[in-house]
Amino acid sequence: MDEKQKFRGEFVAFAIEKGVLLFGEFTTKAGRQSPYFFNAGLFNDGASLRRLGQFYAQALNASGLAYDVLFGPAYKGIPLASATAVALAEIGRNVPFAFNRKEAKDHGEGGTVIGAPLRGRILIIDDVISAGTSVRESVELIRAAEAEPAGVVIAVDRQERGKGDLSAAQEVRQLFGIPVLSICALDDIEAYLSGREDLAHHLQTVRAYRQRYGVHSP
Repeated sequence: MDEKQKFRGEFVAFAIEKGVLLFGEFTTKAGRQSPYFFNAGLFNDGASLRRLGQFYAQALNASGLAYDVLFGPAYKGIPLASATAVALAEIGRNVPFAFNRKEAKDHGEGGTVIGAPLRGRILIIDDVISAGTSVRESVELIRAAEAEPAGVVIAVDRQERGKGDLSAAQEVRQLFGIPVLSICALDDIEAYLSGREDLAHHLQTVRAYRQRYGVHSP
């Protein structure tokens, strides 16, 4: 693996260590029986959130993507965008960030967006893309502010089909014409499992699941 991409395997190890990435039998929102489960909400202490933000920052720096403002969709995206902004500041890049409310506020500052103004190229920070609902709402909000959605960065790309032949990430790319980056993908999870004797027994079920539901990387 390229030295600049080492963070991908390191993130898989981190997620397993924190109990965020689990292996077993889990039912997805689509009703599929998945051999693994990722829950970013379990990065729930200061040290974990700080490290998570650093991984997002590494993924962004490795991508070379241009952006002006970070945007965190309510609710999970709010701490993710905040942590990423802090991590970027720690390495010398001070980036504004914003997030939205679920409901518009009719007093005080009002509106649905809190934080920096949505101007220029806006990068959406989220945990995963399932149905793509939060991305769609974010893109609409960004364009309504006459700004440009620069892309989406997520923690894990499951690389599996949605309702059609494309993955949720591929559907977002196709629908909105924006890049979707990830800290890691199912490719990286497989690679990590294959190098760990104590976890290698999960590799067969992960590969079988991918054979049934997976998509190829674009």
